[in-house]
Amino acid sequence: MKKIISTLLGTLGLLALVLSCNNDFLDRQPQGQFSEADVATLDGVNGLLLGAYKMVNGNGLEGQTWHNDMQNWVFNLASDDALKGTDAGDQPEQSFIEAYDFQSFNVHIRDKWRGLYKGVAAANNVIKTLEKVEDASDEQRQQIIAEARFLRGLFHFEARKMWRMPTYISEENFDLNDLESTKVPNDREIWPFIEADFAAAAAVLPETQSEVGRPTSWAAKAFLAKAKMYQGWNSDGSANTAKLQEAKPILEDILNNGPFTLMDKFEDNFLVATRNNSESIFEVQYAISSATGDASNVGVGLAHPYIDPWGCCGFYQVSQNLVNAFKTEGGLPMLDTFDDEDVPSTVDPVTTLSTYDGPLDPRIDHSVGRPGILYKGFKIYQTDFVRDLTYAGPFFSMKHVAEPEAFGQGGWGNLSANNYRVMRLDMIILWLAEVEVEVGDLEVARGLVNQIRARAANPDGFVPMATQGEERNDFTIVEGTPAANYDIAEYTTPWTDKDVAREAVRFETRLEFSMEGHRFFDLQRWGIASDVLNQYLQSESQHRTYLQGRSFQQGKNEFFPIPIEAIDRSVKDGAPTLTQDPAY
Repeated sequence: MKKIISTLLGTLGLLALVLSCNNDFLDRQPQGQFSEADVATLDGVNGLLLGAYKMVNGNGLEGQTWHNDMQNWVFNLASDDALKGTDAGDQPEQSFIEAYDFQSFNVHIRDKWRGLYKGVAAANNVIKTLEKVEDASDEQRQQIIAEARFLRGLFHFEARKMWRMPTYISEENFDLNDLESTKVPNDREIWPFIEADFAAAAAVLPETQSEVGRPTSWAAKAFLAKAKMYQGWNSDGSANTAKLQEAKPILEDILNNGPFTLMDKFEDNFLVATRNNSESIFEVQYAISSATGDASNVGVGLAHPYIDPWGCCGFYQVSQNLVNAFKTEGGLPMLDTFDDEDVPSTVDPVTTLSTYDGPLDPRIDHSVGRPGILYKGFKIYQTDFVRDLTYAGPFFSMKHVAEPEAFGQGGWGNLSANNYRVMRLDMIILWLAEVEVEVGDLEVARGLVNQIRARAANPDGFVPMATQGEERNDFTIVEGTPAANYDIAEYTTPWTDKDVAREAVRFETRLEFSMEGHRFFDLQRWGIASDVLNQYLQSESQHRTYLQGRSFQQGKNEFFPIPIEAIDRSVKDGAPTLTQDPAY
């Protein structure tokens, strides 16, 4: 009798399926066990595919879901957008990431590796098992393989963002009966394999799917373009024009021929009520109410305000630097001077409304909780949202938080039911603007950026003023009155200077996607992390004293070290197959 035992493959934290033999006369399958024959059917392999999807939402890494969250909020603490928050003593391993003290034994780095390569294993298991399936048509086989390759490409893409030289594992290196099979050296660049997975998926997947959460050909194209964009810059900050040229026609195809349109309001990208909308290309799906929390957005559970109705946990606060970036002058960003003066957090002691009346980009109050401003329809934000005001300041993250109407039921695991929009049309537009600046037309780039700014300027999307009632949870919206002095305009002067245009596109990218887990990796791919983050540390440490004396080390801190546990468990024939990043 053969039975499959689920186990953790030590080298990479992978899910392996090990076959073990028992006495021949025990020919009845034990309850709760699945044999190879059980899963080597069309239904069985589709079940395995659903298991691979579970690794996308991060809930497949038992007990450590928020270590493996696809939103990467923990690793975005290394950017100039985010602070660890809560208080100094809670979750110190996050503090090390925030301070650029990246260690190979950090549990977040370790579990990110484990989770991603468990997802890789799940995708490869689908492809390998499908080889034994007899009741599938050729079309069904192609679709299953395409979805599995999309997921495998996605997991490897996330790994390549995290580590300078991760390993790539295909179905050829995945043997259910051989735990040694996946011990693959990390001695080659894996971008070509990631691109091949997305390209193969794009060639087969349909343009639409009947079930949300499954990738379309458009999603595969978008991630293929994203992979090329991540190779579009060299480590010294110079453009890799060949890769940008490769990305351009893919981005243009999605923008011009895809079925996507920008939503009328910026906030519609962050509401449960507007999930899977016309702007969305691929979303990580979460349940509004889950009995166990397994299907909810538990990965950002810690990143909620420290006040009712959440009560936990106060992590993932917002830097003063990011708040200052939303200041405008003549409706335009202050590209070089935004951090010269701070946007204060003061409120009127009687009205509790914000006293700051300087012009601001309206996206600020859909991105940052700040005192005196209505917070996502729950209540007027005040410093009671923060666990320790003296530690990480008065500002808090909010995009991932569900609005009151969709607040999940069922405990801590249901703190947020909000999907994560990992790929949207606004990303495609701003990537294409990047490309146009380097290898195209500056005026085309300006027009693309203006599309994003025009949407942000829609007054229907402005956060309204709200006045506090007698009870903390009571407030009254002042109809027709914005919560702040929102002032945003399009770029009307022609762009003639490539350096200025590049800076404008990158600044727009920061504002549009702030606190969504992308900023650190954007600075990394642009090759400017050292300059930007060391300047940020000089400024932010004036407010957050624990950052004083910290620095970003160029050539090292752009990537994280490979977990020492993975290296130790990669031993094959007496030697580890994984090699640590030389910078560590």
